[in-house]
Amino acid sequence: MRALFWLLTLAALAMGVALLGRLTDGYVLWVMPPWRVELSLNLFVLLQLLILLVVYLALRAIAITLNLPRVVSEFRARRAHARDERTATEAVRLFWEGRYGHALKSAEKVGADSTAAGLAALVGLKAAHALHDDTHIARWRVRTEEHDTEGWRTARLMAEIRVALDARDFAMAQAALEQLSQKERRKISAQRLALRLAQGQSDWAEMLRVTRILEKHKVLTPAQAQPLRLRAHRGILDGMLDEPARVACYWQDVPTEDRLDLQLAQRAAHALTAAGACAESAHLIEDYLDERWESVLLEDYARCAGGDVLGRIAHCEKWLHTQPNDALLLLALGRLCAQRQLWGKAQSYLEASLAVASTRAAHVELAKLLDSLEKSVLAERHYRAAAVL
Repeated sequence: MRALFWLLTLAALAMGVALLGRLTDGYVLWVMPPWRVELSLNLFVLLQLLILLVVYLALRAIAITLNLPRVVSEFRARRAHARDERTATEAVRLFWEGRYGHALKSAEKVGADSTAAGLAALVGLKAAHALHDDTHIARWRVRTEEHDTEGWRTARLMAEIRVALDARDFAMAQAALEQLSQKERRKISAQRLALRLAQGQSDWAEMLRVTRILEKHKVLTPAQAQPLRLRAHRGILDGMLDEPARVACYWQDVPTEDRLDLQLAQRAAHALTAAGACAESAHLIEDYLDERWESVLLEDYARCAGGDVLGRIAHCEKWLHTQPNDALLLLALGRLCAQRQLWGKAQSYLEASLAVASTRAAHVELAKLLDSLEKSVLAERHYRAAAVL
């Protein structure tokens, strides 16, 4: 449709020019003695137009000729950039295929001035790391830094953090992480790396903080986050073994679901017992066992010599109503009664424990009790039984 329109327009224009030419009967006279040239006005106009067209074409040809080196240079640059982009894309594909050596070679072919040089440098760094080639890692790290001003700084730092973490170079990973801005550190990918760094550095408080953030954003499922939280709690408690007051205070801040972890409760109770904080240890164990029964905690419950021993005996006897055949509970009652010099009750509880399950600890406790009661023959029998066990 457009072609038909232009055809009709040109036809109308040609007809208009032809009609105008028939109506014009003027002429142009050129006099250059001894020559004289007389032309019709129509021919003169036509010749002028032709001369203008020839001059225009000549000037155009001269301009194109003068610009030819620049045009050729730009064409070669575009072709080189296109080739570098294809090579960089090929390097990325080879890297994800696991062909790290070929990816490294492709990355080396990309020109340093290419727009794809930053991408190629990152691929080269990752490929060299996958090959465990320290020489190439150092060289590619320098090349990636050259493209920071082109918008590759954050990508370069993230890659360096991953490389350093895989190499367990936590100092370098920490230094690279600190170069990220606060906004960049809040990104999920950076938080994941911060979690790995905290684990590697045994920075339990930071590990706990980052784990909670990732769980809040549903990056970690509750099943994935709980082991990490518990590991962090255990690490923090291990650093407070000589400070029972801090252990007791920290335990109050631990979420209820984490407090019900047996290993964590054992570690906290053992720390308090070892520090002589019997009241705090007993309170911790009582809260746990009232919620969930795990009789292994009773070892620390009965071992601590201070505190309200009679109160602990009463608490154990209350548990005995619901756990009458628990050998460890009966053993704990025997030990607590022996601390208060309730010899008869201690002996009966220890014998009841042995009746439920013959354990080395129960034989030893009963042998000690019988020794203190000057019943050496019976004590010797239990010592022998303990030795056999």
